Amino acid sequence: MKYKLVCFDVDGTLVDNLEYSWQIFHDFFDVDKEKRKNAKKAFYSGKISYLEWARHDINMWVELCKKRDDFISAIKNAKLKLMNGAQDTLSELKEKGLKLAIISGSISIIPEFLIPDFKNIFDDIYLSWIFFNDDGSIKEIKPTAYDMEHKATALKEIAEKEKIKLSECVFVGDHHNDVKIAEEAGLSIAFNAHSEELKKIANVNVEKKDLREILRYIL
Repeated sequence: MKYKLVCFDVDGTLVDNLEYSWQIFHDFFDVDKEKRKNAKKAFYSGKISYLEWARHDINMWVELCKKRDDFISAIKNAKLKLMNGAQDTLSELKEKGLKLAIISGSISIIPEFLIPDFKNIFDDIYLSWIFFNDDGSIKEIKPTAYDMEHKATALKEIAEKEKIKLSECVFVGDHHNDVKIAEEAGLSIAFNAHSEELKKIANVNVEKKDLREILRYIL
């Protein structure tokens, strides 16, 4: 088989009704918009790192004493659901013996809620993790350093660990932060993409919102 590893973005790719996972929590928790804006501006102007930006935003949720149930309520309120055909696509790829990975800046509670066994389905997972205490309060936060241009770094790490060539790797994503990793993967699929830049550099553009559409290009 030509490809051996398939890497997925989460927001807008594995999960529908979602463009930016952090946004749904910020909006639902009604966090300070000015603080959010200032942190975003500081990151894009190079004043803080991506990790610093992520920690800043998660700490706003900690300060508001948000619990696991609050995050679940936000997910339900936003009507998040698995992308059409996601389960079938993942099952088919696993059945054919391909390695699967998540490389995303998304928040871990979203796949945890929508795909309860996702840790068994995916061989490698790069996400921003939130861990909760027994009472539901936030115990620990581990934001990913592998978003934006560093998604490509994650792909290279997985490929090296699994002893797979980059030319044998597939990436499926939809946004501007997927451009660098799409340039590195042997096959890049822009799935219902929101980024014109990604559409231009991707090997394949899939417009239909059904993840099964990608199988013909991989298998």
